[in-house]
Amino acid sequence: MTSPSEEDIRVWCRLCHAEDQANDLIVTVRDIEAMYVEWRRRLRAGTRARQEKLISIEGETEFMRWHEPILIPGLLHTAEYATAVLQRVAAFYEVPNDVDAGVSARMEMQQILYSPHHRFHFVIGQQALRTVVGSRDVMIGQLDRLLSVMSMSRVRLGIIPAGAPYVVPSNQFIIFDERLVHIEAVTAEIAVTQPREVTMYLRSFAALAQLASYDADARTIIMAELSHLQAVKERLESS
Repeated sequence: MTSPSEEDIRVWCRLCHAEDQANDLIVTVRDIEAMYVEWRRRLRAGTRARQEKLISIEGETEFMRWHEPILIPGLLHTAEYATAVLQRVAAFYEVPNDVDAGVSARMEMQQILYSPHHRFHFVIGQQALRTVVGSRDVMIGQLDRLLSVMSMSRVRLGIIPAGAPYVVPSNQFIIFDERLVHIEAVTAEIAVTQPREVTMYLRSFAALAQLASYDADARTIIMAELSHLQAVKERLESS
Protein backbone atom coordinates (compact mmCIF):
# COMPACT_ATOMS: atom_id res chain seq x y z
CA MET A 1 0.00 0.00 0.00
CA THR A 2 1.39 3.43 -0.99
CA SER A 3 0.59 6.84 0.44
CA PRO A 4 -1.50 9.20 -1.70
CA SER A 5 0.38 11.86 -3.62
CA GLU A 6 -0.33 15.55 -3.12
CA GLU A 7 -2.27 15.57 -6.39
CA ASP A 8 -4.33 12.56 -5.24
CA ILE A 9 -5.30 14.44 -2.10
CA ARG A 10 -6.21 17.62 -3.98
CA VAL A 11 -8.37 15.69 -6.48
CA TRP A 12 -10.12 13.81 -3.68
CA CYS A 13 -10.81 17.06 -1.79
CA ARG A 14 -12.12 18.68 -4.97
CA LEU A 15 -14.50 15.77 -5.58
CA CYS A 16 -15.68 16.05 -1.97
CA HIS A 17 -16.09 19.81 -2.28
CA ALA A 18 -13.52 20.29 0.46
CA GLU A 19 -10.71 22.06 -1.36
CA ASP A 20 -10.00 24.19 1.71
CA GLN A 21 -8.86 21.09 3.64
CA ALA A 22 -6.33 19.87 1.06
CA ASN A 23 -3.27 21.61 2.51
CA ASP A 24 -3.99 20.36 6.03
CA LEU A 25 -4.41 16.78 4.77
CA ILE A 26 -1.15 16.98 2.81
CA VAL A 27 0.71 18.07 5.96
CA THR A 28 -0.95 15.29 7.97
CA VAL A 29 0.16 12.64 5.46
CA ARG A 30 3.73 13.96 5.57
CA ASP A 31 3.66 13.81 9.38
CA ILE A 32 2.42 10.21 9.30
CA GLU A 33 5.21 9.20 6.90
CA ALA A 34 7.80 10.77 9.21
CA MET A 35 6.16 9.29 12.32
CA TYR A 36 6.29 5.63 11.28
CA VAL A 37 9.46 4.32 9.65
CA GLU A 38 10.02 0.59 9.14
CA TRP A 39 13.30 -0.70 10.56
CA ARG A 40 14.26 -2.28 7.22
CA ARG A 41 14.01 1.20 5.70
CA ARG A 42 15.67 2.99 8.64
CA LEU A 43 18.58 0.51 8.66
CA ARG A 44 18.95 -0.07 4.93
CA ALA A 45 22.35 1.63 4.95
CA GLY A 46 23.43 -0.14 8.15
CA THR A 47 23.43 0.71 11.84
CA ARG A 48 25.75 3.73 11.83
CA ALA A 49 23.33 6.05 10.01
CA ARG A 50 20.71 5.35 12.66
CA GLN A 51 23.16 6.26 15.44
CA GLU A 52 24.16 9.48 13.68
CA LYS A 53 20.50 10.52 13.39
CA LEU A 54 20.12 10.07 17.16
CA ILE A 55 23.24 12.17 17.80
CA SER A 56 21.51 15.06 16.03
CA ILE A 57 18.24 14.67 17.94
CA GLU A 58 19.96 14.27 21.31
CA GLY A 59 22.14 17.31 20.68
CA GLU A 60 18.99 19.44 20.44
CA THR A 61 17.55 18.01 23.67
CA GLU A 62 18.11 19.54 27.09
CA PHE A 63 16.26 16.91 29.14
CA MET A 64 15.95 13.29 28.06
CA ARG A 65 13.74 10.78 29.83
CA TRP A 66 14.33 7.14 28.85
CA HIS A 67 12.39 4.04 29.90
CA GLU A 68 13.74 0.58 29.10
CA PRO A 69 12.08 -2.53 30.55
CA ILE A 70 14.44 -5.30 29.35
CA LEU A 71 17.65 -3.76 27.96
CA ILE A 72 20.18 -1.17 29.08
CA PRO A 73 19.63 2.24 27.37
CA GLY A 74 21.99 2.85 24.45
CA LEU A 75 23.59 5.94 25.98
CA LEU A 76 24.85 3.76 28.86
CA HIS A 77 26.21 0.86 26.79
CA THR A 78 29.73 -0.47 26.99
CA ALA A 79 31.30 -1.11 23.59
CA GLU A 80 30.95 -4.88 24.14
CA TYR A 81 27.27 -4.64 25.06
CA ALA A 82 26.57 -2.33 22.09
CA THR A 83 28.35 -4.76 19.77
CA ALA A 84 26.20 -7.67 20.94
CA VAL A 85 22.98 -5.64 20.57
CA LEU A 86 23.77 -4.28 17.10
CA GLN A 87 24.88 -7.72 15.86
CA ARG A 88 21.46 -9.08 16.77
CA VAL A 89 19.75 -6.08 15.16
CA ALA A 90 21.66 -6.48 11.89
CA ALA A 91 20.98 -10.21 11.78
CA PHE A 92 17.28 -9.94 12.64
CA TYR A 93 16.48 -7.22 10.12
CA GLU A 94 18.86 -8.62 7.51
CA VAL A 95 20.52 -5.26 6.91
CA PRO A 96 24.16 -4.41 6.07
CA ASN A 97 26.45 -5.51 8.88
CA ASP A 98 28.42 -2.37 9.74
CA VAL A 99 28.39 -3.16 13.45
CA ASP A 100 31.88 -1.76 14.13
CA ALA A 101 30.87 1.60 12.61
CA GLY A 102 27.57 1.52 14.48
CA VAL A 103 29.30 0.85 17.80
CA SER A 104 31.78 3.66 17.12
CA ALA A 105 28.88 6.07 16.54
CA ARG A 106 27.11 4.86 19.68
CA MET A 107 30.22 5.49 21.75
CA GLU A 108 30.45 8.96 20.20
CA MET A 109 26.84 9.58 21.26
CA GLN A 110 27.80 9.05 24.88
CA GLN A 111 29.90 12.22 24.94
CA ILE A 112 26.63 14.10 25.46
CA LEU A 113 26.49 12.65 29.00
CA TYR A 114 29.38 14.97 29.91
CA SER A 115 27.81 18.12 28.45
CA PRO A 116 26.70 20.74 31.00
CA HIS A 117 23.73 21.63 28.79
CA HIS A 118 21.95 18.28 29.04
CA ARG A 119 20.20 16.24 31.75
CA PHE A 120 19.16 12.60 31.71
CA HIS A 121 16.69 10.50 33.67
CA PHE A 122 16.83 6.77 32.96
CA VAL A 123 14.27 4.35 34.37
CA ILE A 124 14.99 0.69 33.66
CA GLY A 125 13.40 -2.54 34.77
CA GLN A 126 15.38 -4.91 36.96
CA GLN A 127 15.00 -7.39 34.09
CA ALA A 128 17.38 -5.19 32.07
CA LEU A 129 20.10 -6.14 34.55
CA ARG A 130 19.29 -9.83 34.03
CA THR A 131 18.84 -10.06 30.27
CA VAL A 132 22.08 -11.66 29.11
CA VAL A 133 23.36 -9.69 26.13
CA GLY A 134 26.46 -11.19 24.53
CA SER A 135 27.78 -13.16 27.50
CA ARG A 136 28.06 -13.03 31.28
CA ASP A 137 31.43 -11.29 30.94
CA VAL A 138 29.77 -8.61 28.81
CA MET A 139 27.02 -8.23 31.41
CA ILE A 140 29.52 -7.92 34.27
CA GLY A 141 31.26 -5.09 32.43
CA GLN A 142 27.92 -3.46 31.65
CA LEU A 143 26.73 -3.51 35.26
CA ASP A 144 30.05 -2.03 36.35
CA ARG A 145 29.41 0.74 33.84
CA LEU A 146 26.00 1.45 35.39
CA LEU A 147 27.59 1.81 38.81
CA SER A 148 30.00 4.40 37.43
CA VAL A 149 27.40 6.50 35.57
CA MET A 150 25.26 6.74 38.71
CA SER A 151 27.82 9.19 40.10
CA MET A 152 27.43 11.61 37.19
CA SER A 153 25.78 14.83 38.31
CA ARG A 154 23.48 15.20 35.29
CA VAL A 155 22.38 11.55 35.19
CA ARG A 156 19.59 10.10 37.30
CA LEU A 157 19.23 6.32 37.14
CA GLY A 158 16.24 4.51 38.59
CA ILE A 159 15.60 0.78 38.67
CA ILE A 160 12.09 -0.65 38.91
CA PRO A 161 12.32 -3.71 41.19
CA ALA A 162 11.11 -7.00 39.73
CA GLY A 163 8.28 -7.17 42.26
CA ALA A 164 6.92 -3.68 41.59
CA PRO A 165 3.15 -3.41 40.99
CA TYR A 166 1.54 -2.65 37.64
CA VAL A 167 0.43 0.98 37.58
CA VAL A 168 0.37 2.22 33.96
CA PRO A 169 0.58 0.80 30.43
CA SER A 170 4.20 0.99 29.35
CA ASN A 171 6.78 -0.03 26.78
CA GLN A 172 10.23 1.15 25.74
CA PHE A 173 10.23 4.87 24.97
CA ILE A 174 12.44 7.97 24.97
CA ILE A 175 11.10 11.48 25.61
CA PHE A 176 13.09 14.37 24.14
CA ASP A 177 12.23 17.44 26.22
CA GLU A 178 8.44 17.68 25.84
CA ARG A 179 8.31 17.75 22.05
CA LEU A 180 9.08 14.24 20.78
CA VAL A 181 8.78 10.61 21.88
CA HIS A 182 10.62 7.74 20.16
CA ILE A 183 9.21 4.23 20.48
CA GLU A 184 11.01 1.17 19.13
CA ALA A 185 8.43 -1.39 18.01
CA VAL A 186 9.39 -4.73 16.45
CA THR A 187 8.78 -3.63 12.87
CA ALA A 188 9.22 0.13 12.99
CA GLU A 189 10.43 3.19 14.83
CA ILE A 190 7.56 5.46 15.83
CA ALA A 191 7.96 9.19 16.46
CA VAL A 192 5.18 10.83 18.47
CA THR A 193 4.83 14.61 18.32
CA GLN A 194 1.14 15.23 19.04
CA PRO A 195 1.12 17.26 22.31
CA ARG A 196 -1.71 15.21 23.86
CA GLU A 197 0.18 11.95 23.17
CA VAL A 198 3.48 13.35 24.45
CA THR A 199 1.63 14.32 27.63
CA MET A 200 0.45 10.72 28.07
CA TYR A 201 4.04 9.48 27.82
CA LEU A 202 5.15 12.10 30.33
CA ARG A 203 2.46 10.83 32.71
CA SER A 204 3.55 7.25 32.14
CA PHE A 205 7.20 8.09 32.77
CA ALA A 206 6.35 9.96 35.97
CA ALA A 207 4.40 6.96 37.28
CA LEU A 208 7.20 4.53 36.37
CA ALA A 209 9.78 6.82 37.99
CA GLN A 210 7.77 6.70 41.21
CA LEU A 211 8.15 2.92 41.24
CA ALA A 212 11.91 3.05 40.76
CA SER A 213 14.67 2.80 43.34
CA TYR A 214 17.46 5.39 43.25
CA ASP A 215 20.89 6.16 44.71
CA ALA A 216 21.92 3.66 47.41
CA ASP A 217 18.87 1.45 46.86
CA ALA A 218 19.51 1.26 43.12
CA ARG A 219 23.18 0.55 43.74
CA THR A 220 22.21 -2.31 46.04
CA ILE A 221 20.05 -3.85 43.32
CA ILE A 222 22.84 -3.58 40.74
CA MET A 223 25.42 -4.99 43.15
CA ALA A 224 23.17 -7.98 43.91
CA GLU A 225 22.77 -8.77 40.21
CA LEU A 226 26.50 -8.28 39.65
CA SER A 227 27.36 -10.63 42.50
CA HIS A 228 25.00 -13.25 41.08
CA LEU A 229 26.64 -13.03 37.64
CA GLN A 230 30.11 -13.33 39.12
CA ALA A 231 29.07 -16.32 41.25
CA VAL A 232 27.58 -18.13 38.25
CA LYS A 233 30.69 -17.40 36.20
CA GLU A 234 32.99 -18.76 38.94
CA ARG A 235 30.84 -21.85 39.36
CA LEU A 236 30.92 -22.61 35.64
CA GLU A 237 34.66 -22.03 35.39
CA SER A 238 35.36 -24.37 38.30
CA SER A 239 33.10 -27.18 37.08
